[in-house]
Amino acid sequence: MTKIFITIGLFICLNSFSQSYKSEVWVSDQGNGTYKNPVLYSDYSDPDIIRVGDDYYMTASSFNCVPGLPILHSKDLINWTIVNYALSDLKLEGIESSTFFDKAQHGKGVWAPCIRYHNGEYMIYWGDPDFGIYVVKTKDILGKWDKPILVLSGKGRIDPSPLFDEDGKVYLTHAWAGSRAQLNSIMTLCELDKTGTRVISEESLIYDGLDDGNHTTEGGKFYKKDGYYYLLAPAGGVETGWQIALRSKNIYGPYEMKKVLAQGNTSINGPHQGGLVETQTGEWWFLHFQDKGAYGRITHLQPVTWKDGWPVMGINDKDYCGEPVLTYKKPNIGKISPISTPQESDEFNSSKLGLQWSWHANPQQTWGYGSANGYVRLYGQYYPDNFSNFWDIPNLLMQKLPAPEFTATMKATVVLQNTGDKAGLILMGWDYSYIALIKTDTGYDLEQIICKDAEDKHPEEEIQRVNLSAAKPRISYNYKTRLEYLDFYYRLSMKDGGTCIFSYSLDGKKFQEIGKLFHARQGKWIGAKMGMFILNKENRYLKSWMDVDWFRVTK
Repeated sequence: MTKIFITIGLFICLNSFSQSYKSEVWVSDQGNGTYKNPVLYSDYSDPDIIRVGDDYYMTASSFNCVPGLPILHSKDLINWTIVNYALSDLKLEGIESSTFFDKAQHGKGVWAPCIRYHNGEYMIYWGDPDFGIYVVKTKDILGKWDKPILVLSGKGRIDPSPLFDEDGKVYLTHAWAGSRAQLNSIMTLCELDKTGTRVISEESLIYDGLDDGNHTTEGGKFYKKDGYYYLLAPAGGVETGWQIALRSKNIYGPYEMKKVLAQGNTSINGPHQGGLVETQTGEWWFLHFQDKGAYGRITHLQPVTWKDGWPVMGINDKDYCGEPVLTYKKPNIGKISPISTPQESDEFNSSKLGLQWSWHANPQQTWGYGSANGYVRLYGQYYPDNFSNFWDIPNLLMQKLPAPEFTATMKATVVLQNTGDKAGLILMGWDYSYIALIKTDTGYDLEQIICKDAEDKHPEEEIQRVNLSAAKPRISYNYKTRLEYLDFYYRLSMKDGGTCIFSYSLDGKKFQEIGKLFHARQGKWIGAKMGMFILNKENRYLKSWMDVDWFRVTK
């Protein structure tokens, strides 16, 4: 029986580690014992990482996207695969309305997470800037995660990191979002109960970055090594910042500070915010992001050398501050791992949706269905009240951009039942563009739309509209209802720098460009995303649908 793909079973696909996918457009592993940065040319912002035995797990911010808190797995810190999500939806304790995230709440939701493993349990803490700090736990990282718990409510609390001390005490540090709390650059600390889910002390100030030139200190991660408490934190802002290390023999401070990673003479701007990890062989590495505009915050890996008790990141350090590497020898894990990359292309041959896909809001039960017949079926949804542009459309099924240059082609069979209904391929962000097949009174048109500054409710602009007089749908009848099945191929081609051109085909062989060049732009705290949609023009009419046969990412 076909399963609705908003169910937990769909979102929590348990991919085997043996199933590897190799991208055609970005591979970090050079196959000769070295790697190139970024290890992931995708928007896994605010990454954090742990090692459990021989396995490395990473998570990242997901904001308003559902499912949330992606779980990626690697054996060598270079070759990664998406294996699960910790959040199947954003219906969480403490949120003012259970339907809050049923709308596209851009830039809200799941901010910088921290993943840890303690006493046989995996746990991820994250801050929602509007509601507080949460934790979600599981004993099986590939299975269903427990119901999230609100640990510390309040507006402006972000970037939590716990520390489980040797004496059994549990601490939590977090930063503050100036947009909600009207202050930032500070780190505060409180004590938790032994479960790590309840605050049992007052909060204490342990660091203010403004005291020594580290404005916008946030995103801290707690560690303990050789008797020192370390708090590693970014400062200086997303695009132009650096990484600092704080250390103290007392968890409440005072803390010494050193800058340990900065851009230096490289092209890697703002290298900071990430996680520190030790390999099985005693090497240390730092996984962090770099802001790349439309491509989002992409993931880099830096070697770490301990110098006088300070974690110097990268190479060519000056006064304990290193600079990022572009290529470097791979981490020594004692063996060679096969090349693998996060999933991009999808043949839709499973009844469960691939783990590369997410919605812009909590999905509703009629948005679509998985199918073992080799396609995913999406049903036309109605425009929200007071529609201005696609910024408010929640039923966009999308994935991250995978590389600086690529081509994405989608084959679909579209059944548009009413004049004005449309189905398309979209490149979404603060500015967005799409091409859409539209049902007309006499047949089909194809349009390119561009919208600038979508968050400001600016209207869409139709760049070009062409009549598809050559389109010949297959006709069938469901009792007296005429159904037209039209096979259609959508394509977008991205060039380095984020410029994109759309094209289309009726036979999958000859593609025709439409419209004009579009410059991709990031969304609110996320990179631009690409994907699909289908919309009914009017409410209370028969729902149109689209069967997506495949979505392929190629050179």
